[in-house]
Amino acid sequence: MKIPKIKGIIDRRILINYQVDKEVLENYLPKPFKPKLINGKGIAGICLIRLKEIRPKGLPKQIGISSENGAHRIAVQWNENGKLKEGVYIPRRDTSSKLNSLAGGTIFPGVHHLAKFTVIESDGNYNVAFISDDETSLSIEANETDKWNEESVFENLNCVSEFFENGSVGYSPDKNDFDGLELKAYNWKVSILNVKKVHSSFFENENIFPKGSVKFDNAILMKDIEHEWIGLEKIKNH
Repeated sequence: MKIPKIKGIIDRRILINYQVDKEVLENYLPKPFKPKLINGKGIAGICLIRLKEIRPKGLPKQIGISSENGAHRIAVQWNENGKLKEGVYIPRRDTSSKLNSLAGGTIFPGVHHLAKFTVIESDGNYNVAFISDDETSLSIEANETDKWNEESVFENLNCVSEFFENGSVGYSPDKNDFDGLELKAYNWKVSILNVKKVHSSFFENENIFPKGSVKFDNAILMKDIEHEWIGLEKIKNH
């Protein structure tokens, strides 16, 4: 069964991006996914997204729900019916919403861990953190800027914007398959975040990412984006 079409507003979306050694991601990713590379590096990260007015398409926005959510993502490619596809593999999702947590795999794709989020935002400054029911944690302290990180594997903001706009399809592990979801943003616009501090228990786990194999690359921000989530056919877990 496909996930139904979901409509709403992306009130705020922060993408925290890391460059990761290709071999590490090749070992971690399940088939049929392979890392999508930029200048020889894999790209992984966390999406911190606040959703508003989320409801099945066709229903009034007044019944929609709001939630804070975190998704760990890896940029990937795979072959589907002889064509090379691209998107993101999402090994885990975290949410502040009990409904999202209960409805993971039916209304929403994949397992959703219930997490406690702490959010402080003012005057272009962002402090966002969460800790989940299994102690997975993340925190970021950042502010809006127009200065690009010169150490990034991406040349500029336009390059990273295009990379993620093209990779708008995401797959999450279910029991025996991968649930698929496509983001259709009506107005795609991103800006740069200057990251003062970032912590991720996932990307700092040296059992998955050996020391020196992962490095912070950049962070970008989206605000007030009307959008739809469209369910896709499942991919079989090989």
